Amino acid sequence: MFQFGNPQYLYFLIIIPILAFAQLWFAIRKKNTLKKFGNPELLTQLMPDVSPFRPMVKFYILLFALTALIFTMAAPQFGTRIQSVQRKGIEIMIALDVSNSMNSNDITPSRLERAKQAISRLTDRLVNDRIGLIVFAGQAYTQIPITSDYASAKMFLSSINTDIVPTQGTAIGTAINLAVNSFSSIEDVNRAIIVITDGENHEDDPVGAAKAALAKGITTYTVGMGSPKGGPIPMGRSGNFLRDKDGNVVITKLDENMLAEIAAAGGGQYIPANNIRGGINKLMDELSGLEKSDFESKIYTDYEDQFQILAILALILLLVEFIILGRKNRVLKKINLFTVDLDKKDEIV
Repeated sequence: MFQFGNPQYLYFLIIIPILAFAQLWFAIRKKNTLKKFGNPELLTQLMPDVSPFRPMVKFYILLFALTALIFTMAAPQFGTRIQSVQRKGIEIMIALDVSNSMNSNDITPSRLERAKQAISRLTDRLVNDRIGLIVFAGQAYTQIPITSDYASAKMFLSSINTDIVPTQGTAIGTAINLAVNSFSSIEDVNRAIIVITDGENHEDDPVGAAKAALAKGITTYTVGMGSPKGGPIPMGRSGNFLRDKDGNVVITKLDENMLAEIAAAGGGQYIPANNIRGGINKLMDELSGLEKSDFESKIYTDYEDQFQILAILALILLLVEFIILGRKNRVLKKINLFTVDLDKKDEIV
């Protein structure tokens, strides 16, 4: 397991490309300025010890040394020991709708972005519980297997968009079935499925899937995204909206009746999430009512600092930069293995 002990220092990396661009700009400006004084070839003969490349080499060596120092300050660490701990909680699989209708902005900034905010807030409220994530449209895929690593879950969450599932549609039943099969094999653990969608199911039987999940002891909750009034579906960044075969703009609406029916069949509740904070609070109250179970989790408990190599690299680069002179070396300049002394050649002949 890898982590940075002081990740805040990584923000200093932003100065690296800035310095590189500034050096390039000054080099071009210096070259143009020298051209104003005369022929560059003539100036080179007048200043034989001046090297046009060494200052640039020295600068980039310093730049690499600075990069190594920044990573050194960030304190890279590797986990060295895994410890098993007993935790008391539940397992939660979240099924997130990523169909094109989730791009509708009848709730701002969009249904999908509001759903991702809701999941992030829910993750922040979890303690000792395990969480997994499924994305679905016309098909369903496991995005995050069941885990207690909330930081990784939130990291994956930020990259989700409506292009992640190639098959369009809204297969809520398929997502519920996949969620049932995605829980761990641990016995006697309470489990819940949270389906976050606009409820426009066109593919399968989500009510039957929720009933089947309940028969296995898994409660299904639904969270509605959108408004009953609905809104158009944006198509990319062109500013156009999805249209039907007659050229009319398609309006997607939140189907609260469907979501309430799914939740009732799954033994849970339907929660409208137009107000994220209120919706998440209500959902957490529901999840808190489930009895917590003991299960084993493995975590890294010891981390060892691994900055030594980077620090040595930075020191070597600084030493090399110090040794390299900004001007041509007068001794080395006289050595030319490919030049023949004509006088000595005549003596040999």
